[in-house]
Amino acid sequence: MEIHPSIFHKKNVIISGGLGFIGSNLAIKLVGFGANVTIIDSLIPEYGGNLWNIEPVKDKVKINISDVRDGYSIQHLIQGQDYFFNLAGQTSHLDSMQNPFEDLDINTKAQLSILEACRKYNPGIKIVFASTRQLYGKPQYLPVDEKHPLFPVDVNGINKLSGEWYHIVYNHVYDIKTSVLRLTNTYGPRMRIKDARQTFLGIWIRNLIEDKPITIFGDGSQIRDYNYIDDVVDAFLTVAGSDQWNGSIFNLGHDEPISLRTTAEIMIEENHSGNYIFKPFPDDLKKIDIGDFYSDFGKIKEQLGWYPKVAIRKGMKETFDYFRNNYQYYV
Repeated sequence: MEIHPSIFHKKNVIISGGLGFIGSNLAIKLVGFGANVTIIDSLIPEYGGNLWNIEPVKDKVKINISDVRDGYSIQHLIQGQDYFFNLAGQTSHLDSMQNPFEDLDINTKAQLSILEACRKYNPGIKIVFASTRQLYGKPQYLPVDEKHPLFPVDVNGINKLSGEWYHIVYNHVYDIKTSVLRLTNTYGPRMRIKDARQTFLGIWIRNLIEDKPITIFGDGSQIRDYNYIDDVVDAFLTVAGSDQWNGSIFNLGHDEPISLRTTAEIMIEENHSGNYIFKPFPDDLKKIDIGDFYSDFGKIKEQLGWYPKVAIRKGMKETFDYFRNNYQYYV
């Protein structure tokens, strides 16, 4: 299903976490479609917001520096909006274990507050919520489809699961149009590379650009799948533009899962230099590692026609090109 830009032309769109990785790329695409885009972002340093991310459209979007935990701000901002891309969240698995109540506030309590604001002040809005493959925990079978049992291995997974299901309940009970995307490892321009808070790929990119070795925990045989940011943005827009599947949960994923070692080798080739080293898992990471994981995205492919178009080698080339040219704004 191809989403025609006219669907979003002159529509009012709000993006929470809009200065972050996925939100900013989504904002740029929507501005190109002629949408009126409002960005909410707390710019809390640990969470990935970066004003440089929207440099190409900085004069064409409205920016509200506020926190999704601020219910009064949300009540005001959602009024008159046609679409809400709900991307704000705490994504670090380790941080969620060290500060579980903060993770609870952002990923669960704030989501309920957002939905209540929509119910009271804008019940006609369409919401697409960014969830995570982390909800599945360690796979019982591969590839993991939406029918796989849910068994989060950390506090972040539990809270994201709660936030996700609040959206589904409000769809079914209050007719607040919602859809959920469970994301796998997303990468590309504008991702956080300062550290590994959002994905290990970020710090790998930084290390390679800085001529430092990549550290692979374990033996590098763990399997992962990856989605390039353009494909992920297309998935959000495709789901937002279709009301037929409101109340649905969709996996994203890629049909070319590869090992961490192969991932590192591809990244080194696209960076034209670098190396990697192996280290044993630190205890805090080993306890929440999920082993091999890759998703079955057959449901969204069948129902909405979405599938990943960008192979990892091409995506990594684009990613390294971007960060070599914009490195100083991300570290």
